[in-house]
Amino acid sequence: MPPISRLAAATTVAVLAGTLIGTPAHASVTRVRQGSATDVNRTTWSGPAYTMNGSGAVVAATMSKAVDAIRGGSGSIDVTVVAGSAPSSGSKTPECDTIVGLANVNSCTTLTLTATNDGNNSQVNTDIRNAEFVYFAGGDQCRYANWKGTALRASVQSVVAKGGGVGGGSAGHHINSDVVYDACTGSVLSSEALADPYDSYISFTTAMFEWPNYANTINDSHFVARDRMGRLMAFVARSVKDGLTSGGAAWGVGVEEGASLFIDAAGKATLTGPSAYVVLGDHQPERAVAGQSLSFSGFKIWKLTAGQTYDFANRPTCGYYLRSVTNGVADANLYSGTPLTSCPPPGGGGGGGSTHAETEPNDSRTAADSIASLTYPATVTGNMGSSSDRDYFATTLASGQTITVNCAIPSAYDADLYLLSSSGSTLVRSVNDGAGADESLTYTRTASGSATVYIELEAYSGAGSAAYSCTVAK
Repeated sequence: MPPISRLAAATTVAVLAGTLIGTPAHASVTRVRQGSATDVNRTTWSGPAYTMNGSGAVVAATMSKAVDAIRGGSGSIDVTVVAGSAPSSGSKTPECDTIVGLANVNSCTTLTLTATNDGNNSQVNTDIRNAEFVYFAGGDQCRYANWKGTALRASVQSVVAKGGGVGGGSAGHHINSDVVYDACTGSVLSSEALADPYDSYISFTTAMFEWPNYANTINDSHFVARDRMGRLMAFVARSVKDGLTSGGAAWGVGVEEGASLFIDAAGKATLTGPSAYVVLGDHQPERAVAGQSLSFSGFKIWKLTAGQTYDFANRPTCGYYLRSVTNGVADANLYSGTPLTSCPPPGGGGGGGSTHAETEPNDSRTAADSIASLTYPATVTGNMGSSSDRDYFATTLASGQTITVNCAIPSAYDADLYLLSSSGSTLVRSVNDGAGADESLTYTRTASGSATVYIELEAYSGAGSAAYSCTVAK
């Protein structure tokens, strides 16, 4: 606690071991402690553990799992709840009211911060660092995102780094993903996001927290009740298009009201409650442009119901159903589908096409391998056998038809991807730097009639026998 001379005159009420005590507070911070007045003194922690809730309330079942995972079978833990505003009615400490009654919880402290600089408050950061679990309450995720530039961010990270845990509900769920929909410019509806994925109400914060096994995610809450699948699709498409995630893919995690994902130290998520969805976009959007509607083929969607699991450390490549968005209109039945049991490689954007392995020499347009008769989405494989190697594949494209090519490049070399016209001019290209850097492109033919187009893979640096794999969708 800072010296008295630096404290504001306001006081808050702390509940310490059942006794009401008036304690000084920093400016706009309110601090209420329930349970033991003394923190536990632990030397080992067995986490990290996470709870991702679809609404603001604590879900006792997953919170208890997190407590048990962190304590590793012995002792108890301290929990800190961080809120950006007090509830408008009822208890001012609803999360701690639930948490403090759980087994093996030593104390629960509610910190209500109402200004950005409260993230630098010394008592706030002491309470967080002394805790074994930090829970972000529901409220305004924009206010939470603004704490990125304060000491609070590092304090929360220190809890996870020592083997503690973190979680939250509603806004608190949003803030814990790799890409945060921060709602700083407003809250967007699915219809608005699909009509324009660059709607002014869509804004993101990155690098707030980056939790182990949870990379390239973007969370959403109140998912089915408020029909948010469409907007999460738009968030995923934006994350891929704008490079907010790595590897050309983004995973949306939508959790329904009353549901909670418990994620253990190994990255395995288990659902308590009605439903949750993981939405994968693994290729460039066919169209994601400011002021225009979204087109994105083949979102891969995993639906979880109570007791089902999803492994974020070893993300599945099958068991999803497919849904697309065309000109801002999403497919029907977004929240249910028959999972595929025979799935194409990652990056397909579709379900079950044919494959083609390159046949040398295919080093020019005149010697190109024809893939026009394949079933799409198709998978094309080959390698850059020399530092001057070029591989060509020919197919046809009708007027108004869009082609998307996603290539997984091995770490042995750097290859660039081109789409050429029938005369050999470059229509679009992808030239990401670095050995192993994946390449993706999308092109829509606007001219009348059909024409031959050529997919070209060109060795930029290095060579080797390791195979590249390109998924071609039309």
